[in-house]
Amino acid sequence: MELHVIDENFTVCKLEDCSGVDPNTPWCFLSRTDEEISLVCPTGRVPANTLVREDGWRAFRVQGVLDFSLIGILAQISGILAEGKISLFAVSTYNTDYILIKEPDFGRALALLEQSGCRIH
Repeated sequence: MELHVIDENFTVCKLEDCSGVDPNTPWCFLSRTDEEISLVCPTGRVPANTLVREDGWRAFRVQGVLDFSLIGILAQISGILAEGKISLFAVSTYNTDYILIKEPDFGRALALLEQSGCRIH
């Protein structure tokens, strides 16, 4: 499995509404449910109407387009990180998965994944 490190610092937010979000911003992951509006975005792009925020995240992407029939990719990554006692925040898109790790654990997370056979770019 190939993983691509994203050269960006991220924030996970809970928003009051979507008015301050520019969906054309690269690395903008917006989700809305019946209970909340969440945003993952570059730390420098956090909207003013943020209710709660968690700074200090780094991310990598599972490289390539993942077919919906593929099974266990997130389970494999999360299992390796769980054994290393590293928590994650996952975001899935139509094409692939993005894994966010808190900055202090990011280097160790990549090392564990590389030791398990992942190629890091």
